[in-house]
Formats: sequence, C-alpha cells, structure tokens
Amino acid sequence: MNPICIVDDQPHICSTVSGILADEGYDSVAFQDAESFWQSLDTQEPSLVLLDIWLPGVDGLELLKRLHERFPRLPIIMMSGHAGIETAVTAIKAGAYDFMEKPLHLEALLEKVESAIHHRPLKIGSSSSSPSTNGASNLESSIPTGTVDIVVSSEPQRTLGENVVLNGVGLLSGRKTGIILSPLGVNEGIVFQTLEGQTIRGHITSVENYAKSDLAKKFSANSTTLENGIQQIRTVEHLMAAFSVHGVTNVLIKVDDEIPNVDGSAKDFSELIAKVGLVEQQAPTKIAVIRKKIGVGKEKNQEKHLYAEPFDGFEVVMRVEYPKPIGEQIFTFNPEKESFSEEIAPARSFNTFENIEMAQRLGKVGSGYLNSHIIMHEGKVINTELRYPDEFVRHKILDLIGDLYLLGFPIRGRIVANMTSHDYNQALVERLYQAILQDINTA
Repeated sequence: MNPICIVDDQPHICSTVSGILADEGYDSVAFQDAESFWQSLDTQEPSLVLLDIWLPGVDGLELLKRLHERFPRLPIIMMSGHAGIETAVTAIKAGAYDFMEKPLHLEALLEKVESAIHHRPLKIGSSSSSPSTNGASNLESSIPTGTVDIVVSSEPQRTLGENVVLNGVGLLSGRKTGIILSPLGVNEGIVFQTLEGQTIRGHITSVENYAKSDLAKKFSANSTTLENGIQQIRTVEHLMAAFSVHGVTNVLIKVDDEIPNVDGSAKDFSELIAKVGLVEQQAPTKIAVIRKKIGVGKEKNQEKHLYAEPFDGFEVVMRVEYPKPIGEQIFTFNPEKESFSEEIAPARSFNTFENIEMAQRLGKVGSGYLNSHIIMHEGKVINTELRYPDEFVRHKILDLIGDLYLLGFPIRGRIVANMTSHDYNQALVERLYQAILQDINTA
C-alpha cells in the first residue's frame, strides 16, 4: 500500500501521528509545508492525506483543491484546531473525505483512517456512532436531512470585557481550585487550557468517551468532563450554562483539572460575567435552528427521554419525578420571559446522603460534594434551606443548558426533557452534531 502523507507544520503532530500509524502497521511520510509535499507527488501517489488547514505559504484549503483536481479519488482528511463548522463545510464541499478537530482523538483518527483507506462510506459522526447512553435510544433510528440548519443571526459574537479570576473547591476532587477567564478573538470559541498548556475545546467532540465505539461508550451521568486524550477538565456544565445564556461565544478558561463549584450552582459564574461585562465583536453569531424533531429515549411519561423541536426562540421544558422530598416537578424556562440569573443560575446540585457516602468510600468524589449539594436523607433535606420549592427541576434545566452549549452554537428551538441527566443531554447534543455533519456531507 502506498504511504499515508501527513501535512502539518507542527513537528509534534507529525511525529505523534506517524508513530500511531506505525503502531497500526501503516507507512507514513510527514511534511511541514505544502510545497515539499507537492513536489513529492512527482514520485509517489499517497493512499491517504492527513492535511492541516493552516499551513505556511499555500494553505490547506487551497492545497485540497489542487489535490482534488490532480487525484480525484484520493481521500483527504482535513485537520484544524482553530476552525469551526463553516470551515468543515467548505472543506467537504471542496472534496475532503472527512474533517477532524484538534486535539485529535486517537481512536477516532484511526477509525477514519481505516474507513478512508478502504473508501468505505463514513457513518455520520463516525468517531462515535449512535449514542448508547445507559439505555438511551434514539426516537428515530436515522436523522432526516435538514433537521438542523446553521444560520447567521443578527446577534454579534461576544467575549469578556477583561480577565477575571474565581476560586472555589472542586466538586469531585474536594480540592481548592480556580479559573482565569480571558477574552478571545472572533471565531475562537470556548477554549479550556490546563496549567500544563493543554487546550481542550468546549465542544461535544471533546466530551469524555466521545471517540469510543458504540459498545465501549458510556457518557457520564454525574457531570460533564472534557478531555483531549492526555488531560481532562471536569464539571464544566454550570460554567457553560452561564456562557450560553449570557451570549459568550469566545473565551479562554485557564484551569487545573476541575472547574470550581462554589455552591453547586452557576450563581457565581453568572455574577462574574455580569460584573466584567461583555464586548461585542465584529462578526455575527451563527445559530443552530431546529427544523425537525430529533431526540433520544422513549417518549413516555415514565421513561427517560429528551428531544428538540422547532420553536421561534429558545425554551426548555423539564419534568422530574423522584422520591420525597422532590416528587414531581415541572418547569419551563424561556430566557426572553424569565431571568436566568434569578430563576435558574442559583439552583444547586442535589443528591442523597447515601449516594454521596458510598461515592466517597469508593474514592470517586471528595469533600466538595458536602458543601455544594442539597443533601437528602429519609425524605428530607438535611443540610440547607431550599432557594426555591422546585429547586431540583431548575437545577436540571441549568445542567441541560450547559450541556447543550457543547454543540458550539446557540440553539433556536424548544428542548423537552423528562427525567434526564448528563448522559441523555450529551447524547442529544451528539445527535444534533451528527445532523449538522450529515447535511455537510450531503451538500
């Protein structure tokens, strides 16, 4: 088989990918610019090209067009750490076989390489096919075309007015931790950066276990964790919810390995964003418009389910039903009618004393749980006064809003949820992302 060519101006990317391919029995050749790679084509035709978008001299998209003209059947997988969905659309329309965001998920990379080498049609979102999330099943086995439409809105992109710091305790670790929030430029998105300099995008493709196959994948039901194959950042959902509702589209979050949870809510994050203010940027925000109903789970009152449907605006309808002291609670949140800062952000996480005690014995959580949860025991709240009679369902809405923002776009549509947690939230976001990719591949 002819070699796989890697074209990327970052030496560590070339060496890492070459090593991974060698372990799988593939021959590869690396190039750090378009010119040297193009010259090599006079003596060899690659079996596959892994091509970075941003290159010195001739950029990746221009090289893609030239390659497609010279070798129409050559599969080309584009790579980028600073490109959005619009770049992916451009690349696919220009002839790319597939598109991957950096940092690369290694399992997803190998799956795409194998698929491209054998010229098999990719499943939509092949890095992780239909979600299998603790019993979550699709309301529809396939996604109709035109389910989600990406459109340019009248709202500008926004970033923070200045740097800001927040300290607290990790929900899972129980250790003191903190974050530094910094402004970012247009189209940069939500970017997390660890103290070691590792970057992880605030996107569904960075969710823990995203790159695993159906049988291996199990989204977390307790919190939302992002990872890049090297490091992870835990409990991002409350911060993401504050970004979503305040319209923050570009921001850098410097953190250790866990977002601080001061009291188990998004109250401090929301107040922090309001304090430093937002800066409107010279580019429009793109939004995901729900055109057709799409969801996960069985749509029955006693079954967990979650779906998105067309709606002029954004609205979340959540129902929960748990043993006392919760019972059945239903709440509808529409940011145009209710205040997120007053009605949703202060709602805290909750759990039973028995669950927390068991998790601590197993070493899965630290003391952070005790100070940032509504704790229930024998049908009563034992450690605090409720901020709302229905604080439990409000917190579920908070989590859902944060997880939805992992799509990378604000959503125009109604989200209806019944008894769901992070696993179902993440599964729905994955299907929405698959719907977007599907339309790219068929455009």
